[in-house]
Amino acid sequence: MRNEHIVQQSVQRTQEKKVKKGEDHKLHWWQLTLIGIGSIIGAGFFLGTGLSIERAGPSVLFLYLIAGVIAFLVFSALAEMSVHDQETGSFRKYAQMAFGHSMGFMSGWMYWVSGLLIMASEITALGLFTQYWFPQVPLWIFMILYSALGLGINLLGVNNFSTLESLFAVVKLATLIGFIGFGLLFLFGIATPASAGQTESSFIPFFPNGLMGTWSAMIFVLFSFGGIAVVGLMSNELKHKDETPKAGLATVIALTTLYLLSIFFILYMVSWSIISEDESPFVTALSQFQLPLLGSIFTIILITAAFSTMVGALFSITKVLVSLSHAGDAPKVLDHHTKKGVAIRALGVNAIALSLMIIVSYVLPDKVYEYLTTAAGIMLILNWVVILASQIKNRKQYIETPSKKRYFKMIGAPFTSYLGIVLIFLAISGAAFQEDERIGLFISFGVMAIIFASYLFVRKTH
Repeated sequence: MRNEHIVQQSVQRTQEKKVKKGEDHKLHWWQLTLIGIGSIIGAGFFLGTGLSIERAGPSVLFLYLIAGVIAFLVFSALAEMSVHDQETGSFRKYAQMAFGHSMGFMSGWMYWVSGLLIMASEITALGLFTQYWFPQVPLWIFMILYSALGLGINLLGVNNFSTLESLFAVVKLATLIGFIGFGLLFLFGIATPASAGQTESSFIPFFPNGLMGTWSAMIFVLFSFGGIAVVGLMSNELKHKDETPKAGLATVIALTTLYLLSIFFILYMVSWSIISEDESPFVTALSQFQLPLLGSIFTIILITAAFSTMVGALFSITKVLVSLSHAGDAPKVLDHHTKKGVAIRALGVNAIALSLMIIVSYVLPDKVYEYLTTAAGIMLILNWVVILASQIKNRKQYIETPSKKRYFKMIGAPFTSYLGIVLIFLAISGAAFQEDERIGLFISFGVMAIIFASYLFVRKTH
């Protein structure tokens, strides 16, 4: 522990030499921030926010503020552990350090299963969005094309992957900032709608469907921040891992601000009562201005958002699979990288698993597949509880030394960690009052039971 700073300085000098030779593939913190934004803002926000608004009304703004606080607490916990542990593995390894091998196994495979399901749902959405222009082309052709393209991007290596994800993030950021800018023009009377029939907006009552309606919408709002762990997963790709807190906290603050402002202007442009889950609330808000090519423009944005999320999810679950392999919780042969830093074997396994999921999405009825994707989101959020609990347990082992120049400590811990856990369970319990979400909740518990049974089988075998 006392020689840790010497090791860090040695690694840093090695990286500097590699940079001079043009061999380094490490990231700057701002690149990781853009990757985080690109991975988190998916089609679910642009398209699925309508469901949250439909259930909660204007109080959805309050929910996004709470979700931002939860995401801030989760990443603060992850950042504290990341700064103190320079090894690979991220939250899966921290869970194992805190609660033993079984929790590391559970956390890693929960994230892998949920990431795989989310990735498959994004590919399905990509196919449906593209059919907007090519309705005659079968859906499965688009799904294969997007899958192959996502795999190709992951094969390019960390540096090229980060460049493309940064471009995707810029598109999504530009969309939200542009919408907020248009909302400001409307606010000051510079932009006027073609007809004033649907522009009557009201933030009162703030809870039009009561506290129960707001409560049931909370889980979907949390899904908008669901990919925050990808920043922690990629922290080992930073030039300076101690900059992980800077990257993650910038990501959370930027996301929360963009989410709140964009939803505020949606509600300001149109009445919440005409917004539904059948249409993007952004399209509903802008349609009254009769903008040319609005449908095609937002279809491009939705494709960019969904594809970016799919590529980021593929990268994340590949990293987790390598971590599981390294710990002996997956076949050892998967822990292999090319010169570009690509875990080629783990990526191949994920490609096969993704192909199977695409087939499953065709075989299962739409409603059943929706239950599975809801369960995936719930498991992703439950992993946040594991992160916070791990931080509570692990922080007792951390020792702050004068030689550690960049020490990060979670504000208000351990009380803020307990607060985060309570808020997450509050959000998840709200899903139990809606039939579709309740079934998804039960499925997530079933999947976790299967993962735990698999752990017991693997332990017995070894």
